[in-house]
Amino acid sequence: MSDRDLPNRQMSDCNTSDKALKQSPLSRRKFLGGMGVALGSSVLPAGFTVFSSAARASSDPVIKIGFISPRSGPLSVFGEGDEFLVEQVMRQFSQGLTIDGVKYALDIIIGDTRSDSIGASLKAKELIDGDHIDFMLTSSTPETVNPVADACEAAGVPCLSTTAPWESFYFGRGGIPGQASPFKWTYHFCFGVMDFAQLYIDQWQKVDTNKRVGALLPNDADGNAIRGLLLPALEKEGFTVVDAGPYENGTSDFTQQINLFKKEKCEIFNTFPFPPDFPVFWRQAAQKGLAKRVKVAQLAKAGLFPAEIESMGKLGYGLHSGAYWHKDFPFTSLSTGLSCAEIADGFEKTMDKQWNQQVGANAALFDAAISALVQSNDPKNKVALATALSQLQADTAVGRVDFKNGPAPNCARAGLVGVQWMKSKQGPWPLELPIVSNANLPSVPLTGTMTRYKLGG
Repeated sequence: MSDRDLPNRQMSDCNTSDKALKQSPLSRRKFLGGMGVALGSSVLPAGFTVFSSAARASSDPVIKIGFISPRSGPLSVFGEGDEFLVEQVMRQFSQGLTIDGVKYALDIIIGDTRSDSIGASLKAKELIDGDHIDFMLTSSTPETVNPVADACEAAGVPCLSTTAPWESFYFGRGGIPGQASPFKWTYHFCFGVMDFAQLYIDQWQKVDTNKRVGALLPNDADGNAIRGLLLPALEKEGFTVVDAGPYENGTSDFTQQINLFKKEKCEIFNTFPFPPDFPVFWRQAAQKGLAKRVKVAQLAKAGLFPAEIESMGKLGYGLHSGAYWHKDFPFTSLSTGLSCAEIADGFEKTMDKQWNQQVGANAALFDAAISALVQSNDPKNKVALATALSQLQADTAVGRVDFKNGPAPNCARAGLVGVQWMKSKQGPWPLELPIVSNANLPSVPLTGTMTRYKLGG
Protein backbone atom coordinates (compact mmCIF):
# COMPACT_ATOMS: atom_id res chain seq x y z
CA MET A 1 0.00 0.00 0.00
CA SER A 2 1.40 3.39 -0.96
CA ASP A 3 1.31 6.51 1.17
CA ARG A 4 -1.62 7.64 -0.98
CA ASP A 5 -3.80 4.65 -0.04
CA LEU A 6 -4.56 5.91 3.43
CA PRO A 7 -6.37 3.81 6.04
CA ASN A 8 -10.13 3.98 5.88
CA ARG A 9 -11.82 6.25 8.41
CA GLN A 10 -14.70 4.25 9.89
CA MET A 11 -17.91 5.71 11.28
CA SER A 12 -20.27 3.83 13.56
CA ASP A 13 -23.40 5.09 11.80
CA CYS A 14 -23.58 5.52 8.03
CA ASN A 15 -27.21 6.65 8.07
CA THR A 16 -26.10 10.26 7.84
CA SER A 17 -28.77 12.96 7.68
CA ASP A 18 -29.14 15.57 4.94
CA LYS A 19 -27.81 18.14 7.39
CA ALA A 20 -24.64 16.10 7.88
CA LEU A 21 -24.16 15.84 4.13
CA LYS A 22 -24.09 19.62 3.94
CA GLN A 23 -21.07 19.81 6.24
CA SER A 24 -17.47 20.29 5.22
CA PRO A 25 -15.73 18.13 2.62
CA LEU A 26 -13.92 16.35 5.48
CA SER A 27 -17.27 15.32 6.99
CA ARG A 28 -18.48 14.02 3.63
CA ARG A 29 -15.23 12.08 3.24
CA LYS A 30 -15.65 10.46 6.65
CA PHE A 31 -19.19 9.46 5.76
CA LEU A 32 -18.02 7.74 2.61
CA GLY A 33 -15.10 6.22 4.46
CA GLY A 34 -17.64 4.11 6.33
CA MET A 35 -18.80 2.77 2.98
CA GLY A 36 -15.39 1.62 1.81
CA VAL A 37 -13.72 4.74 0.41
CA ALA A 38 -10.31 6.00 1.50
CA LEU A 39 -9.22 9.51 0.57
CA GLY A 40 -5.96 11.33 0.14
CA SER A 41 -4.60 13.85 2.66
CA SER A 42 -2.03 16.60 3.04
CA VAL A 43 0.80 14.28 1.96
CA LEU A 44 -0.41 14.56 -1.64
CA PRO A 45 1.25 16.86 -4.15
CA ALA A 46 -0.54 20.18 -4.56
CA GLY A 47 -3.56 20.00 -6.81
CA PHE A 48 -4.38 16.30 -6.37
CA THR A 49 -7.01 14.39 -4.39
CA VAL A 50 -7.06 10.59 -4.33
CA PHE A 51 -10.13 8.39 -3.86
CA SER A 52 -9.36 4.69 -3.28
CA SER A 53 -11.46 1.55 -2.85
CA ALA A 54 -10.59 0.47 0.68
CA ALA A 55 -12.61 -2.74 0.88
CA ARG A 56 -10.15 -4.90 -1.05
CA ALA A 57 -7.69 -7.67 -0.54
CA SER A 58 -4.00 -6.85 -0.84
CA SER A 59 -3.86 -9.10 -3.89
CA ASP A 60 -6.65 -7.27 -5.77
CA PRO A 61 -5.38 -5.54 -8.92
CA VAL A 62 -5.97 -1.79 -8.96
CA ILE A 63 -7.24 0.30 -11.87
CA LYS A 64 -5.77 3.78 -11.59
CA ILE A 65 -7.96 6.46 -13.16
CA GLY A 66 -6.82 10.06 -13.55
CA PHE A 67 -9.51 12.75 -13.68
CA ILE A 68 -8.39 16.24 -14.69
CA SER A 69 -10.65 19.30 -14.68
CA PRO A 70 -10.56 23.00 -13.73
CA ARG A 71 -11.26 23.27 -9.99
CA SER A 72 -9.76 26.71 -9.40
CA GLY A 73 -9.37 29.84 -11.52
CA PRO A 74 -11.91 31.37 -13.94
CA LEU A 75 -13.24 27.98 -15.09
CA SER A 76 -13.53 26.53 -11.58
CA VAL A 77 -17.33 26.43 -11.67
CA PHE A 78 -17.00 23.49 -14.08
CA GLY A 79 -15.23 21.45 -11.40
CA GLU A 80 -17.14 22.38 -8.26
CA GLY A 81 -19.06 19.08 -8.24
CA ASP A 82 -16.06 16.83 -8.91
CA GLU A 83 -15.52 15.49 -5.40
CA PHE A 84 -19.24 14.99 -4.82
CA LEU A 85 -19.52 13.02 -8.04
CA VAL A 86 -16.43 10.89 -7.49
CA GLU A 87 -17.68 10.07 -3.99
CA GLN A 88 -20.86 8.69 -5.56
CA VAL A 89 -18.86 6.61 -8.02
CA MET A 90 -16.65 5.23 -5.26
CA ARG A 91 -19.66 4.41 -3.11
CA GLN A 92 -21.19 2.52 -6.06
CA PHE A 93 -17.98 0.50 -6.49
CA SER A 94 -16.78 0.40 -2.89
CA GLN A 95 -16.49 -3.39 -3.14
CA GLY A 96 -14.59 -3.16 -6.41
CA LEU A 97 -15.44 -3.65 -10.08
CA THR A 98 -15.60 -7.19 -11.46
CA ILE A 99 -14.44 -7.54 -15.08
CA ASP A 100 -14.30 -10.91 -16.84
CA GLY A 101 -14.34 -12.72 -13.48
CA VAL A 102 -11.61 -10.60 -11.87
CA LYS A 103 -12.34 -8.08 -9.10
CA TYR A 104 -10.47 -4.79 -9.46
CA ALA A 105 -10.16 -2.01 -6.91
CA LEU A 106 -10.46 1.56 -8.19
CA ASP A 107 -8.20 4.51 -7.49
CA ILE A 108 -9.44 7.84 -8.86
CA ILE A 109 -6.93 10.68 -8.72
CA ILE A 110 -8.34 14.16 -9.32
CA GLY A 111 -6.06 16.85 -10.73
CA ASP A 112 -6.78 20.59 -10.92
CA THR A 113 -5.74 22.50 -14.06
CA ARG A 114 -6.23 25.88 -12.35
CA SER A 115 -8.05 26.86 -15.55
CA ASP A 116 -4.82 26.90 -17.51
CA SER A 117 -4.00 24.84 -20.60
CA ILE A 118 -0.35 24.51 -19.60
CA GLY A 119 -1.45 23.44 -16.14
CA ALA A 120 -3.71 20.83 -17.71
CA SER A 121 -0.83 19.39 -19.70
CA LEU A 122 1.46 19.33 -16.68
CA LYS A 123 -1.14 17.61 -14.50
CA ALA A 124 -1.66 14.99 -17.17
CA LYS A 125 2.06 14.29 -17.38
CA GLU A 126 2.33 14.02 -13.59
CA LEU A 127 -0.42 11.41 -13.52
CA ILE A 128 1.03 9.53 -16.48
CA ASP A 129 4.68 9.54 -15.42
CA GLY A 130 4.35 9.70 -11.64
CA ASP A 131 1.22 7.69 -10.89
CA HIS A 132 1.34 5.41 -13.93
CA ILE A 133 -2.40 5.65 -14.46
CA ASP A 134 -4.24 3.12 -16.59
CA PHE A 135 -6.95 5.45 -17.86
CA MET A 136 -7.37 9.23 -18.10
CA LEU A 137 -10.66 11.13 -17.90
CA THR A 138 -10.97 14.86 -18.51
CA SER A 139 -13.67 17.44 -19.17
CA SER A 140 -14.71 21.05 -19.42
CA THR A 141 -13.75 23.23 -22.41
CA PRO A 142 -11.00 22.75 -25.02
CA GLU A 143 -8.57 24.59 -22.71
CA THR A 144 -8.64 21.48 -20.51
CA VAL A 145 -9.57 18.63 -22.83
CA ASN A 146 -7.15 19.22 -25.69
CA PRO A 147 -3.84 19.50 -23.78
CA VAL A 148 -4.73 16.52 -21.59
CA ALA A 149 -5.64 14.45 -24.65
CA ASP A 150 -2.43 15.50 -26.39
CA ALA A 151 -0.35 14.39 -23.40
CA CYS A 152 -2.13 11.02 -23.35
CA GLU A 153 -1.75 10.55 -27.11
CA ALA A 154 1.99 11.16 -26.84
CA ALA A 155 2.35 8.76 -23.90
CA GLY A 156 0.09 5.98 -25.21
CA VAL A 157 -2.47 6.24 -22.40
CA PRO A 158 -6.20 5.72 -23.13
CA CYS A 159 -8.13 8.92 -22.57
CA LEU A 160 -11.86 9.73 -22.60
CA SER A 161 -13.18 13.28 -22.47
CA THR A 162 -16.33 15.37 -22.70
CA THR A 163 -17.76 18.93 -22.53
CA ALA A 164 -16.08 20.61 -25.48
CA PRO A 165 -17.52 20.63 -29.01
CA TRP A 166 -16.27 17.50 -30.73
CA GLU A 167 -14.95 19.64 -33.62
CA SER A 168 -12.70 21.51 -31.18
CA PHE A 169 -11.35 18.18 -29.95
CA TYR A 170 -10.87 16.54 -33.34
CA PHE A 171 -10.08 19.31 -35.81
CA GLY A 172 -8.52 21.54 -33.15
CA ARG A 173 -5.91 18.87 -32.49
CA GLY A 174 -5.02 18.19 -36.12
CA GLY A 175 -7.71 15.86 -37.42
CA ILE A 176 -8.44 16.45 -41.13
CA PRO A 177 -11.80 15.78 -42.80
CA GLY A 178 -11.70 12.76 -45.11
CA GLN A 179 -8.39 11.49 -43.80
CA ALA A 180 -7.64 8.69 -41.34
CA SER A 181 -7.67 9.65 -37.68
CA PRO A 182 -4.26 10.69 -36.32
CA PHE A 183 -5.36 9.55 -32.84
CA LYS A 184 -5.03 6.06 -31.39
CA TRP A 185 -5.50 6.64 -27.66
CA THR A 186 -7.84 9.60 -27.22
CA TYR A 187 -11.65 9.57 -27.50
CA HIS A 188 -14.28 12.23 -26.93
CA PHE A 189 -18.07 12.52 -26.71
CA CYS A 190 -20.02 15.75 -26.71
CA PHE A 191 -22.33 17.99 -28.69
CA GLY A 192 -21.05 19.51 -31.90
CA VAL A 193 -21.40 22.81 -33.68
CA MET A 194 -24.24 21.54 -35.87
CA ASP A 195 -26.14 20.52 -32.75
CA PHE A 196 -26.09 24.18 -31.80
CA ALA A 197 -27.36 25.03 -35.27
CA GLN A 198 -30.32 22.66 -34.97
CA LEU A 199 -31.05 23.88 -31.45
CA TYR A 200 -30.83 27.59 -32.27
CA ILE A 201 -32.90 27.36 -35.45
CA ASP A 202 -35.69 25.77 -33.44
CA GLN A 203 -35.27 27.90 -30.34
CA TRP A 204 -35.06 31.29 -32.06
CA GLN A 205 -38.21 30.69 -34.05
CA LYS A 206 -40.15 30.59 -30.78
CA VAL A 207 -39.75 34.38 -30.46
CA ASP A 208 -40.71 36.95 -33.13
CA THR A 209 -37.51 38.73 -34.26
CA ASN A 210 -36.02 40.36 -37.35
CA LYS A 211 -33.63 37.33 -37.56
CA ARG A 212 -30.55 39.56 -37.36
CA VAL A 213 -27.95 37.88 -35.15
CA GLY A 214 -25.05 39.63 -33.44
CA ALA A 215 -22.25 37.08 -32.96
CA LEU A 216 -19.55 37.65 -30.34
CA LEU A 217 -16.89 34.94 -30.71
CA PRO A 218 -13.44 34.89 -29.08
CA ASN A 219 -10.17 34.04 -30.73
CA ASP A 220 -9.91 30.54 -29.27
CA ALA A 221 -10.69 26.93 -30.21
CA ASP A 222 -14.42 27.27 -29.49
CA GLY A 223 -14.78 30.62 -31.22
CA ASN A 224 -12.92 29.53 -34.33
CA ALA A 225 -14.95 26.31 -34.67
CA ILE A 226 -18.22 28.20 -34.25
CA ARG A 227 -17.24 30.88 -36.75
CA GLY A 228 -16.33 28.37 -39.42
CA LEU A 229 -19.34 26.05 -39.05
CA LEU A 230 -22.25 27.52 -37.08
CA LEU A 231 -22.48 30.97 -38.66
CA PRO A 232 -22.78 29.65 -42.25
CA ALA A 233 -25.45 27.15 -41.10
CA LEU A 234 -27.50 29.95 -39.52
CA GLU A 235 -27.22 32.10 -42.65
CA LYS A 236 -28.39 29.16 -44.75
CA GLU A 237 -31.57 29.08 -42.64
CA GLY A 238 -32.35 32.74 -43.31
CA PHE A 239 -30.65 34.48 -40.39
CA THR A 240 -28.47 37.50 -41.09
CA VAL A 241 -25.31 37.12 -39.00
CA VAL A 242 -23.30 40.15 -37.94
CA ASP A 243 -19.91 38.84 -36.82
CA ALA A 244 -18.04 41.34 -34.66
CA GLY A 245 -14.77 39.53 -35.36
CA PRO A 246 -12.45 37.61 -33.03
CA TYR A 247 -11.47 39.21 -29.74
CA GLU A 248 -9.06 38.09 -27.06
CA ASN A 249 -10.23 36.41 -23.87
CA GLY A 250 -10.05 38.86 -20.98
CA THR A 251 -11.15 41.88 -23.04
CA SER A 252 -12.56 44.57 -20.76
CA ASP A 253 -14.06 47.05 -23.25
CA PHE A 254 -16.70 45.86 -25.74
CA THR A 255 -17.84 49.28 -26.93
CA GLN A 256 -16.90 48.59 -30.56
CA GLN A 257 -18.86 45.33 -30.71
CA ILE A 258 -21.89 46.78 -28.92
CA ASN A 259 -22.04 49.76 -31.26
CA LEU A 260 -21.86 47.44 -34.27
CA PHE A 261 -24.76 45.28 -33.05
CA LYS A 262 -26.84 48.37 -32.34
CA LYS A 263 -26.08 49.85 -35.75
CA GLU A 264 -27.06 46.59 -37.46
CA LYS A 265 -30.31 46.39 -35.42
CA CYS A 266 -29.57 42.91 -34.10
CA GLU A 267 -32.46 41.44 -32.11
CA ILE A 268 -30.70 38.12 -31.47
CA PHE A 269 -27.39 37.97 -29.64
CA ASN A 270 -25.21 34.84 -29.58
CA THR A 271 -21.88 34.33 -27.84
CA PHE A 272 -19.42 31.60 -26.79
CA PRO A 273 -17.15 33.56 -24.42
CA PHE A 274 -14.69 32.62 -21.70
CA PRO A 275 -17.13 32.64 -18.74
CA PRO A 276 -15.75 35.69 -16.85
CA ASP A 277 -16.04 37.84 -19.99
CA PHE A 278 -19.79 37.62 -20.48
CA PRO A 279 -20.89 39.64 -17.40
CA VAL A 280 -18.47 42.37 -18.46
CA PHE A 281 -20.00 42.47 -21.92
CA TRP A 282 -23.63 42.24 -20.80
CA ARG A 283 -23.36 44.99 -18.20
CA GLN A 284 -21.85 47.25 -20.85
CA ALA A 285 -24.60 46.15 -23.27
CA ALA A 286 -27.19 47.21 -20.68
CA GLN A 287 -25.50 50.56 -20.08
CA LYS A 288 -25.25 51.31 -23.79
CA GLY A 289 -28.79 50.28 -24.71
CA LEU A 290 -28.14 47.02 -26.58
CA ALA A 291 -29.64 44.68 -23.98
CA LYS A 292 -32.92 46.61 -24.15
CA ARG A 293 -33.22 45.91 -27.90
CA VAL A 294 -32.28 42.23 -27.82
CA LYS A 295 -35.13 39.71 -27.80
CA VAL A 296 -33.02 36.55 -27.70
CA ALA A 297 -29.79 36.53 -25.68
CA GLN A 298 -28.25 33.11 -26.34
CA LEU A 299 -25.20 31.96 -24.38
CA ALA A 300 -22.89 28.97 -24.61
CA LYS A 301 -19.80 28.19 -22.54
CA ALA A 302 -20.76 31.12 -20.29
CA GLY A 303 -24.10 31.32 -18.54
CA LEU A 304 -24.24 27.60 -17.86
CA PHE A 305 -24.23 27.75 -14.07
CA PRO A 306 -26.58 29.30 -11.50
CA ALA A 307 -23.81 31.23 -9.76
CA GLU A 308 -22.93 33.06 -12.98
CA ILE A 309 -26.51 34.17 -13.53
CA GLU A 310 -27.12 35.07 -9.87
CA SER A 311 -24.06 37.33 -9.88
CA MET A 312 -25.69 39.44 -12.62
CA GLY A 313 -28.84 40.21 -10.63
CA LYS A 314 -31.85 41.21 -12.71
CA LEU A 315 -29.74 41.31 -15.88
CA GLY A 316 -29.61 37.50 -15.74
CA TYR A 317 -33.35 36.83 -15.76
CA GLY A 318 -34.55 35.63 -19.17
CA LEU A 319 -31.16 34.76 -20.69
CA HIS A 320 -31.28 31.80 -23.09
CA SER A 321 -28.85 28.90 -23.17
CA GLY A 322 -28.32 25.31 -24.20
CA ALA A 323 -28.06 22.45 -21.72
CA TYR A 324 -25.93 19.37 -22.31
CA TRP A 325 -27.32 17.86 -19.10
CA HIS A 326 -30.39 18.70 -17.02
CA LYS A 327 -31.96 17.30 -13.89
CA ASP A 328 -35.06 16.46 -15.95
CA PHE A 329 -33.18 14.22 -18.39
CA PRO A 330 -34.93 10.80 -18.34
CA PHE A 331 -31.69 8.82 -17.99
CA THR A 332 -29.86 6.85 -15.28
CA SER A 333 -26.17 6.95 -14.44
CA LEU A 334 -24.43 3.56 -14.41
CA SER A 335 -21.42 4.80 -12.45
CA THR A 336 -23.44 6.30 -9.58
CA GLY A 337 -26.61 4.19 -9.69
CA LEU A 338 -28.64 7.41 -9.61
CA SER A 339 -31.23 8.97 -11.90
CA CYS A 340 -30.56 12.47 -13.22
CA ALA A 341 -33.03 13.90 -10.69
CA GLU A 342 -31.25 12.02 -7.88
CA ILE A 343 -27.84 13.32 -8.99
CA ALA A 344 -29.16 16.90 -8.88
CA ASP A 345 -30.87 16.37 -5.52
CA GLY A 346 -27.78 14.76 -4.00
CA PHE A 347 -25.54 17.56 -5.25
CA GLU A 348 -27.82 20.20 -3.73
CA LYS A 349 -28.02 18.47 -0.35
CA THR A 350 -24.30 17.77 -0.19
CA MET A 351 -22.95 21.03 -1.59
CA ASP A 352 -25.74 23.37 -0.42
CA LYS A 353 -25.76 24.80 -3.96
CA GLN A 354 -28.18 24.53 -6.85
CA TRP A 355 -27.47 21.68 -9.27
CA ASN A 356 -25.43 22.46 -12.38
CA GLN A 357 -24.96 20.92 -15.80
CA GLN A 358 -21.42 19.72 -15.33
CA VAL A 359 -22.09 17.32 -12.47
CA GLY A 360 -24.37 15.30 -14.76
CA ALA A 361 -22.03 15.56 -17.74
CA ASN A 362 -19.17 14.24 -15.61
CA ALA A 363 -21.43 11.46 -14.37
CA ALA A 364 -21.88 10.50 -18.03
CA LEU A 365 -18.09 10.58 -18.44
CA PHE A 366 -17.70 8.04 -15.63
CA ASP A 367 -20.64 6.01 -17.00
CA ALA A 368 -18.90 5.67 -20.35
CA ALA A 369 -15.55 4.99 -18.66
CA ILE A 370 -16.92 2.15 -16.52
CA SER A 371 -18.59 0.63 -19.60
CA ALA A 372 -15.30 0.82 -21.53
CA LEU A 373 -13.39 -0.84 -18.70
CA VAL A 374 -15.88 -3.70 -18.56
CA GLN A 375 -16.03 -4.10 -22.33
CA SER A 376 -12.23 -4.20 -22.60
CA ASN A 377 -12.18 -7.50 -20.60
CA ASP A 378 -8.61 -6.55 -19.64
CA PRO A 379 -8.58 -3.01 -18.18
CA LYS A 380 -4.85 -3.04 -17.35
CA ASN A 381 -4.08 -3.65 -21.03
CA LYS A 382 -3.96 -0.21 -22.63
CA VAL A 383 -4.43 -1.54 -26.18
CA ALA A 384 -7.50 -3.51 -25.12
CA LEU A 385 -8.95 -0.46 -23.37
CA ALA A 386 -8.35 1.84 -26.34
CA THR A 387 -9.97 -0.74 -28.63
CA ALA A 388 -12.99 -0.89 -26.33
CA LEU A 389 -13.28 2.91 -26.47
CA SER A 390 -13.23 2.86 -30.27
CA GLN A 391 -16.22 0.48 -30.32
CA LEU A 392 -18.02 1.79 -27.23
CA GLN A 393 -21.80 1.98 -27.10
CA ALA A 394 -23.04 2.92 -23.64
CA ASP A 395 -26.07 4.38 -21.90
CA THR A 396 -25.14 7.35 -19.74
CA ALA A 397 -26.58 10.28 -17.81
CA VAL A 398 -26.67 12.29 -21.08
CA GLY A 399 -28.18 9.47 -23.12
CA ARG A 400 -26.63 6.99 -25.54
CA VAL A 401 -22.92 7.39 -26.34
CA ASP A 402 -22.05 5.61 -29.58
CA PHE A 403 -18.51 5.61 -30.94
CA LYS A 404 -19.40 3.13 -33.70
CA ASN A 405 -21.59 5.75 -35.36
CA GLY A 406 -19.89 8.99 -34.37
CA PRO A 407 -19.63 12.18 -36.42
CA ALA A 408 -15.87 11.67 -36.86
CA PRO A 409 -13.26 9.08 -35.88
CA ASN A 410 -12.60 8.96 -32.11
CA CYS A 411 -15.77 11.00 -31.49
CA ALA A 412 -19.33 10.32 -30.35
CA ARG A 413 -22.21 12.75 -30.23
CA ALA A 414 -24.29 13.91 -27.26
CA GLY A 415 -27.25 16.24 -27.74
CA LEU A 416 -28.48 19.57 -26.38
CA VAL A 417 -31.75 21.04 -25.17
CA GLY A 418 -32.70 24.72 -25.12
CA VAL A 419 -33.25 26.31 -21.70
CA GLN A 420 -34.02 29.74 -20.28
CA TRP A 421 -32.94 31.20 -16.95
CA MET A 422 -36.03 32.43 -15.10
CA LYS A 423 -36.69 33.90 -11.68
CA SER A 424 -37.88 31.06 -9.51
CA LYS A 425 -41.55 31.03 -8.56
CA GLN A 426 -41.00 28.68 -5.64
CA GLY A 427 -38.39 26.52 -3.92
CA PRO A 428 -35.07 27.21 -2.20
CA TRP A 429 -33.18 28.63 -5.19
CA PRO A 430 -33.57 32.07 -6.84
CA LEU A 431 -33.45 30.63 -10.37
CA GLU A 432 -35.17 27.90 -12.34
CA LEU A 433 -34.20 26.49 -15.72
CA PRO A 434 -37.12 25.16 -17.79
CA ILE A 435 -36.44 23.15 -20.94
CA VAL A 436 -37.95 25.17 -23.80
CA SER A 437 -36.57 23.41 -26.91
CA ASN A 438 -35.88 19.73 -27.60
CA ALA A 439 -35.48 19.56 -31.38
CA ASN A 440 -31.91 18.35 -30.95
CA LEU A 441 -32.79 15.81 -28.23
CA PRO A 442 -36.45 14.82 -28.69
CA SER A 443 -36.35 12.09 -26.02
CA VAL A 444 -36.26 14.83 -23.39
CA PRO A 445 -39.64 16.42 -22.56
CA LEU A 446 -40.27 20.19 -22.56
CA THR A 447 -40.91 21.73 -19.16
CA GLY A 448 -41.53 25.37 -20.10
CA THR A 449 -42.31 27.91 -22.84
CA MET A 450 -39.62 30.21 -24.22
CA THR A 451 -40.18 33.95 -23.90
CA ARG A 452 -38.25 36.96 -25.16
CA TYR A 453 -35.52 38.52 -23.08
CA LYS A 454 -36.65 41.59 -21.17
CA LEU A 455 -34.04 43.76 -19.51
CA GLY A 456 -34.43 43.52 -15.75
CA GLY A 457 -36.73 40.51 -15.91
